[in-house]
Amino acid sequence: MADNSKNQKIQVMVVDDHFVVRMGLIKSINLEADMTVQCEASNGEQAIDLYRQYRSDIVLMDLKLPGISGAQATKAIRKEFPATAVIIFSMYDGEEDIYRSLKAGARTYLLKTAGRDELIQTIRAVHADQYQIPPMVAARLAERMKRSRPDLTARELDVLRLIVRGASTSEIAKELAITTVTVHGHVGRILAKLEAKDRTAAVVTAVQRGVLRTASARRRVANRFGLPAGGTCELGKPDDQLLVGEVELAQR
Repeated sequence: MADNSKNQKIQVMVVDDHFVVRMGLIKSINLEADMTVQCEASNGEQAIDLYRQYRSDIVLMDLKLPGISGAQATKAIRKEFPATAVIIFSMYDGEEDIYRSLKAGARTYLLKTAGRDELIQTIRAVHADQYQIPPMVAARLAERMKRSRPDLTARELDVLRLIVRGASTSEIAKELAITTVTVHGHVGRILAKLEAKDRTAAVVTAVQRGVLRTASARRRVANRFGLPAGGTCELGKPDDQLLVGEVELAQR
């Protein structure tokens, strides 16, 4: 691990797939006398490889990355190096995003809407072994834990994805090679787990909480169900690509 004497700067790894964001973070951190950016990565796999090489004091990790997610990269790094201090720095405020990030081993979850002073303060706090959870993040996490709802299974996620596409019960049954009775059973369990009264409410709740994130879901939910266009759906992914791996991570 890095030598952290009193005169040693906090060594930070910055992980973000957006070049401009990454450069902005690097410049901002390097302005501080007590910290410096040691290395940078643009995806999760690169972050894992670089951490093995540099063992940075702090990993500032974006959540949505090409390939494996920030939460998955965090879990992989901490499995190999349990003492790693990771800060998830994300634009997404869904309950599931926060829950699975902290479950993966992140010390805290900071939104990209946070000011520069809060970011710098968080880096210092985490480096000092303090758990600094922003009030809004704590509230979202408390809501997630209070519900203690069972997670959706992979098959239920398949059904939910098809519901987002507007598929009928018979179309879902045909697509998944199951009976309509089985589809009704899956839908019933989805509604119960998401505490939704109907399919429309289930889709809205799933998108808002970060359970389901697709490129087209963002557009369709915004148009069909009255959600703001800047909802929690991921942009820039292939149409209807369901990030099942990230959802499943929260179930482990």
